[in-house]
Amino acid sequence: MRFLVDNALSPRLAEGLLSAGHDAVHVRAIGLASADDDAIFTLAAREQRIVVSADTDFATLLAYRRSAQPSVILFRGDMHPRSEDQLRALLGNLHLFTKDLEAGAIVVFRRDTVRIRRLPLVL
Repeated sequence: MRFLVDNALSPRLAEGLLSAGHDAVHVRAIGLASADDDAIFTLAAREQRIVVSADTDFATLLAYRRSAQPSVILFRGDMHPRSEDQLRALLGNLHLFTKDLEAGAIVVFRRDTVRIRRLPLVL
């Protein structure tokens, strides 16, 4: 899978996804550390990447856009902030929602749950 890791998360998460065989890049590595959410969404959609973030604004942006792409993986506040734990949670559950992400979805990780909502979101 192809991932774009947002500035709200550590570059180590992108490195871990790369090590696991995925195509992953952190926004800092491509000069987008201070880019706004629209620029990140545009790049992710153009390159068919899944945005990985802890920024809850992405869910709001998805709802307003009423778009089915790009998919977003969101780590919520009660999810452990260590990139190793986020990577373990993501890789350990990815098989459960791969098809959803390919079709367009937002996947929300909390400490004890994973929620999947298909896109487009309806306000």
